[in-house]
Amino acid sequence: MVSVFRSLIVIALAMSFALAHAGNYHPPEKLDDGWAVADATAQGWNVATLTSVEAKIADASYKNISSIVIADHGKLVYEAYFNDGNRDLLNDVRSATKSVTALLAGAAIDRGLISGVDAKVYAFFADRQPFLHPDPRKQNFTLEDLLTMSSLWECNDENEFSSGNEERMYVTENWLQFALDLPIKGFAPWMSKPKDSPFGRAFSYCTAGSYVAGAIVEHAVHKPLATFAGEALEQPLGINKVQWNTSPEGIGMGGGGTRYRSRDLAKIGQLAVDGGRWHDKQVISQKWIQAMLTPHARAREDAEYGYFWWRFHFPIKGVDTAVWAMSGNGGNYVFVLPQKQLVAVVTSKAYNQRYAHPQSQEIFRDYILKALP
Repeated sequence: MVSVFRSLIVIALAMSFALAHAGNYHPPEKLDDGWAVADATAQGWNVATLTSVEAKIADASYKNISSIVIADHGKLVYEAYFNDGNRDLLNDVRSATKSVTALLAGAAIDRGLISGVDAKVYAFFADRQPFLHPDPRKQNFTLEDLLTMSSLWECNDENEFSSGNEERMYVTENWLQFALDLPIKGFAPWMSKPKDSPFGRAFSYCTAGSYVAGAIVEHAVHKPLATFAGEALEQPLGINKVQWNTSPEGIGMGGGGTRYRSRDLAKIGQLAVDGGRWHDKQVISQKWIQAMLTPHARAREDAEYGYFWWRFHFPIKGVDTAVWAMSGNGGNYVFVLPQKQLVAVVTSKAYNQRYAHPQSQEIFRDYILKALP
């Protein structure tokens, strides 16, 4: 009887919240941070559908969501914070950092500091020789192999037995040497070899590889990854509050753990939507953005992979539509849909929870996309 009574209280509170917020939509506040704002209702959004997600977060149907920020055609139209989230909170976006590292690799290539995606990985670290598990194939590893999670290292974060599993790297003192020393992987009978895989690449999620990609950028630009990120990306976007991590050996962690405010994450998404431009300034070349947001590997049956960016598929008005995204543990996402000029940020603290990614994607699919003009 007590449990029934408690359930009724929860339902009543959720209904009360929904009623209190019905028709209570307000456009985001105009700040001195470079964002223009607009009224979603005036833009043609179904605000009732959009804001109805708030009751689901309030009654914990969706757990640990900390913010939702949406930009439509370069203007913020929705901004809400939950569960101790706030506008100034630096969200730990975990592996969404990888997508930022892809942008930094492009910035280094734009500046001629890296020759291109065909640059050889081991050539940057000749001083680290000798390497364990020597193999001539290692000398042919390219930056593109890392950006597409398709190197031949035996490295798979989704397999706890993998030599290159990220948890094994974290307990070593020298992460870079750990990665460079990895053996070449074999292909069991049930695994697709590169030649038999879509796009000619066998995908294997490998954080160690993204860490090495960040180390390549750092080596090429002759400055810390965080410093280069500030100069090449964050300062041009008006991002003045951020936190980057470093490995025990002091190399910038390009594979995860960077912290950004939600409105600043939306800026990174807007940069991708606008072909590398922000306020009419070309921050990253359009050529790189196009290459980055092009499928280069099949990540799984329902998703492709560009350069450290995911391509998911969602129905929009009954039509299967490809949506690019930054994605990180906990259910942290920056979704971008260039053809609709849409950016949607969902931050979450549901770290290591099985429901984290499904619920963030559900919020995007069932509330944001269904509310689109």
